[in-house]
Amino acid sequence: MAAENSYIKQFPDLMAGKKVLYCHGFASSGQSGTVTRLRSVMPNARVIAPDLPINPHEAIALLHHICEAEAPDLIIGTSMGGMYTEQLRGFDRICINPALEIAETMREHGMTGTQQFQNPRLDGIQEFYVDKALVKAYREVSEQRFIGITPEDEQRVYGLFGDKDDLVDTMGIFCEHYSQATHFHGAHRMDDQSYMHSVVPVIRWIDDKQEKRQRPIIYIGIETMMDSYQKPVSSVQKAVRLLIEHYEVFFVAPPPLHGGWTEMAWLDDYINVPAWRHTIFTPRRELLYGDYLITSPRQEKSEGSLATLLEYGSDTFKTWEDIIEYFSHLGGQ
Repeated sequence: MAAENSYIKQFPDLMAGKKVLYCHGFASSGQSGTVTRLRSVMPNARVIAPDLPINPHEAIALLHHICEAEAPDLIIGTSMGGMYTEQLRGFDRICINPALEIAETMREHGMTGTQQFQNPRLDGIQEFYVDKALVKAYREVSEQRFIGITPEDEQRVYGLFGDKDDLVDTMGIFCEHYSQATHFHGAHRMDDQSYMHSVVPVIRWIDDKQEKRQRPIIYIGIETMMDSYQKPVSSVQKAVRLLIEHYEVFFVAPPPLHGGWTEMAWLDDYINVPAWRHTIFTPRRELLYGDYLITSPRQEKSEGSLATLLEYGSDTFKTWEDIIEYFSHLGGQ
């Protein structure tokens, strides 16, 4: 069972005994708030977070050296670090708001001249200077993106893009080369909420895949999640966040009608990343193969289904709090 510290939820089993390399963003360091979050959430993983050199040629060389020496199980990079992360072939990677065209970003947002480091660095340096030669070097390194991608490597890279990011917008070019990309609710700099609800689920998917771990499957009918005004019913978002810690959760909706209101948009708004690639459209729920099916009594009975049926709104499961309590006694079974 996950434990709580003062600020953020901890998952001792997540990436336990593994190495996670973090590549920080421009003008940041290995002592950033994101590193603190990573170490707090995954207390039994070893998080490697170097202060990257300002010169991008030196930075990417250092990262290649670390990868060769440490063989990290997962690499996570944000912004400029996401640009570097994309180029570290042969590893599982998460690129968060990657600044894939960083030279243009620097020019457009006035990131030249004297710059202050936003986080303390081990060498004690507090500022640096960005001139034309350094911008040129960043352009040279960023232009090495997408080179040498193999079909296997393509499946090892995830891209997460904040829907409120007003600094970097590279999802389009990322998706020209990688299929695993989605938006998350958040800005360029991640806060605790966007990290916990967007990045941690992806880390969990990667960890499960590495361990060949198969979790019990829960299917949730979308009609159980919204009220008559198409707003989330009480405690449903809380329930989803708790259930995905122990189960593989899929969301089930009827086939969408052309031009009509789309359940996918609703799930993106209110569930977001956990619903990405975990939504099933079917009129035949009895054909779903899994362990639990949470549905409404108004739905046609799923006779023949092998899943345990939980009827939301029934006397046994009047609310999502009742469903939360039910699963809390199962211990992930």
